[in-house]
Amino acid sequence: MQEKNTAGPKKKRPERKCLGCGESKPKNELARVVRAPDGSVSLDLTGRKSGRGAYVCKNPECLKKCQHSKRLERSLEVEIPDEVYDALREELNRNES
Repeated sequence: MQEKNTAGPKKKRPERKCLGCGESKPKNELARVVRAPDGSVSLDLTGRKSGRGAYVCKNPECLKKCQHSKRLERSLEVEIPDEVYDALREELNRNES
């Protein structure tokens, strides 16, 4: 009788690139910013909201870089007002603690 290999192949973790710093990190270490079908932009910490997504480190500095360079706007193909960036930054700070 053959023994079963219980270890099996290593499961590959999906990686995404942060739009702020450009580093590739495991998907669960990044915050997803999503543009919903209605055009609204919000932070998706679960990674399950429907819509077009872009990834940013859970570091407010990376979000600041995205705002300055407009990388997030280009990636999500929508204009993002400053108030939305402020709300995203607030939500990141709240979830960081």
